[in-house]
Amino acid sequence: MAAIQARVEAALERSLPPRDQAPQRLHEAMRYAVLGGGKRVRPLLAFAAGAAAGAPVERIDVVACALELIHAYSLVHDDMPCMDDDVLRRGRPTVHVEFDEATALLVGDALQSTAFELIADASAGSDQGVQLELVRLLARASGSRGMAGGQAIDLESVGKSLTLPELEFMHILKTGALIRASVTLGARCGSPTPAALERLDHYAKVIGLAFQVVDDTVDAAASTATLGKTAGKDAVQGKPTYVTLLGLERAREHAEELRREAQDAIAGFDERAKYLRELADFIVLRRF
Repeated sequence: MAAIQARVEAALERSLPPRDQAPQRLHEAMRYAVLGGGKRVRPLLAFAAGAAAGAPVERIDVVACALELIHAYSLVHDDMPCMDDDVLRRGRPTVHVEFDEATALLVGDALQSTAFELIADASAGSDQGVQLELVRLLARASGSRGMAGGQAIDLESVGKSLTLPELEFMHILKTGALIRASVTLGARCGSPTPAALERLDHYAKVIGLAFQVVDDTVDAAASTATLGKTAGKDAVQGKPTYVTLLGLERAREHAEELRREAQDAIAGFDERAKYLRELADFIVLRRF
């Protein structure tokens, strides 16, 4: 993990415009939003899926950076006053606090554009058809049928009680879509069979749900200092979570059930899938 995180950090550093290039304030804010923080779970999943599919690491560099830029843009917008109105992210002031709201809005816009520019410019796929498919998959995961759509449902659900299927549908889009894209894009940098892609997608769907379940449990149980963001904010805002629906212990049990299902989905893979197996454990067993 440490080696991949360092590799991704260096690749992101190269991919972002230098802070002394005009417009300097925007470029400085983009770099502030992306560099020097985060677990890089989505790039880690992309590299792990790529390893399972025999992909060259140079191809995965591109999609890993694109995925992390999309994720970073979503966090910048999510923290703004018109969304979750948070002041802390990764242990430091959020972008709209450190800079201003207008700059934060532009940072998100620019990071999203840069993500697609990376995939369009570089040979992430083995041919142009694969490259175009990578663009399509990332766009769908980011849009109204993916992450943005899930965020819209989340905003509409404040103060409401959701059933478990309704809550899962929201998070399949909001959190899960980009996690599924991470696994699919990483695998598509290699030569996976259709059957392998199907099993990997099931793994990704389940581990995406597990990621959100664990996020809800640590938000309810951990401190702000541990999380690096404001703890307990979902409860204060009246947002439906797995903890409010199931209770803390049952939510933890549900995360463990999802972890086992994810492991079962890739049980037929050889040793090249070891990193996917380890990441499933990391995502569910983490406490931050």
